[in-house]
Amino acid sequence: MDNATSTPDGSTINSLMRMNTVAVVVYSLACILGCIGNGLVIFITGFRMNKTANTVWFLNLAIADFIFTTFLPLTIFYTANGYNWIFGKFMCQFNSLILCLTMYGSVFLLTAISIDRCMAVLAAIWSRTYRSPRTASIACLIVWLLAVVLGTPHAVFRDLKVYPDHVMCGNNYSSDTNLSKYREKTLIITRFLCGFLIPLIIIILCYSAIIWRYKKLQHKRNFKPFRIIVAVIVAFFICWAPFHIIQLLTIKEAKQTDTLYKVIRIGNPIVTSIAFLNSCLNPVLYVCMCQDFRNKFKKSILLVLESAFTEEGLISQLNHRSYKNRRTVDIISHLLC
Repeated sequence: MDNATSTPDGSTINSLMRMNTVAVVVYSLACILGCIGNGLVIFITGFRMNKTANTVWFLNLAIADFIFTTFLPLTIFYTANGYNWIFGKFMCQFNSLILCLTMYGSVFLLTAISIDRCMAVLAAIWSRTYRSPRTASIACLIVWLLAVVLGTPHAVFRDLKVYPDHVMCGNNYSSDTNLSKYREKTLIITRFLCGFLIPLIIIILCYSAIIWRYKKLQHKRNFKPFRIIVAVIVAFFICWAPFHIIQLLTIKEAKQTDTLYKVIRIGNPIVTSIAFLNSCLNPVLYVCMCQDFRNKFKKSILLVLESAFTEEGLISQLNHRSYKNRRTVDIISHLLC
């Protein structure tokens, strides 16, 4: 919103204030539920379960969401305080880095999990040989390094804008208008491609291959084995799609109409709230999509989450079962749960 070329009218300001209030409520909800839910997932996958490739993937995914929600209070206070940043330039940049880092980390982890599932189905022998907690940990390290590389520019261009009555934490791409527009477009398009479109295409290809292979072996549709991770992936892209759409609209030239301008100004808090809400959804999905949820929930939340993540003796099955069609289906079913 830094390149807005017109001053909002009274109705736009009132609508924006209402949307900001809604945003604060949603941010707070995401912060509380996200910290509790992801903290529980981290505790269970990190300390209460055997270390497997599956638990490594979901542990890192929970860590990304937990870090994200841990830093949300800064954004909550900033929004509630009328966009008056009181935490200094370093925290302005660091907070931006954390938000971008966890966004990239989450989508890259989801992509890595999808590739892992695809390889396990299409190349079962190779997967049995190389799929291990150590391999998954190395892949997660690469994911985090890549997320740091892509997230750092967003932090570098954050700066404080001092006004008579408040200080804003915003983007400062350059004092040169043309260079500023170029950098803004580059970062927004890069974030859209690397943090949304390309991962989405890869994930769709992976699960298309999995479904094709699975149907070929079983000759009937049964998508239960995919439901947990597919639900997490769908939730991520549904939550972040509106955010990227609004961001792409902001890089249009200054010829944008008043209507488009209002849509961007008023829509930005809404789509940001939806995107942030994704950080607290995964633990809920792990529980609700777990097989036999109602029965196990009566016993304990621990058993529910363990059931959602466990590979249920997959390694022993791989060691003793042949790779004939019917038995391969059984292994795939356990692997993808």
